[in-house]
Amino acid sequence: MLDCAIIGGGPAGLSAGLYATRGGLKNVVMFEKGMPGGQITSSSEIENYPGSPEILSGLDFMASWPEQCMRFGLKHAMDEVTRISKNSDGTFHIALSGGRSETAKSVIVCTGANPKRANFEGETEFFGRGVSTCATCDGFFYKNKEVVALGGGDTALEEALYLSHICSKVYLVHRRDTFRASPSTIEKVKNNPKIELVLNVDVKKAYGDKMGLNGLIVVDKKGNERDIVVPGVFVFVGMNVNNSILKQEDGTFLCDMDDNGNVLVDLSMNTSVKGLFAAGDIRVKASKQVICAAGDGATAGIQALEYVNH
Repeated sequence: MLDCAIIGGGPAGLSAGLYATRGGLKNVVMFEKGMPGGQITSSSEIENYPGSPEILSGLDFMASWPEQCMRFGLKHAMDEVTRISKNSDGTFHIALSGGRSETAKSVIVCTGANPKRANFEGETEFFGRGVSTCATCDGFFYKNKEVVALGGGDTALEEALYLSHICSKVYLVHRRDTFRASPSTIEKVKNNPKIELVLNVDVKKAYGDKMGLNGLIVVDKKGNERDIVVPGVFVFVGMNVNNSILKQEDGTFLCDMDDNGNVLVDLSMNTSVKGLFAAGDIRVKASKQVICAAGDGATAGIQALEYVNH
């Protein structure tokens, strides 16, 4: 039986494994079908992780993490977890692809979330070269430049406000003329002189060259096109939370979730189920930053250690 099963091999999962094994747990396995590193490995530049002054690609930044985090006995299993359920004795059943399974005293879920794509022409072509889904990560690269923020929910408006402190102008592009955001946030956006609302339009395509993005073409309901010349487009149309392994046979979730499918946790990363922890982008109100995911993982690892020992 495993002392702790960690599902996911990004910054949260690796940090959880480091702290759990360094704290004394002997049989800890991190289930990650691919190579460890997580979503951040696709990032072109990391420059905001404290203690790492050199600007690195996400892949290079994460390269040393597995060796350090496995130094104290963390094992990596390249298996796909299909479901986590709780046994009658309080342990957890870890179902794996191929019909195999493991049993664990505790589980830390670090499967993350992926930003949804808006699916316009050029979005994939220029992703990482002008198209981004993280203002905190990439906004600084557009200091004193004009950018587009795409979306109409709370995140889109909040990120547009964030970008307005960095960029010379933010075009907030939305397919409707109303927003799905809190009234106070909407009011702040409307009163911000650096934000121009571009409403009731659909994105036709992003365009550019070998150097990167040059602009975005939008079209209104009458078919009129507008060319917004910008080097950066930030897409905020929601997140796909990777929570399928928590769904039970009857369709319910193993633990409490919010309306968007994020796992509800307390400050110690405890879920509503004893012995089950969640860390990183899968949890409610996650900051979607490497340093925050790593901190979550460390907290969850320490809590799993205490749970198993006591």
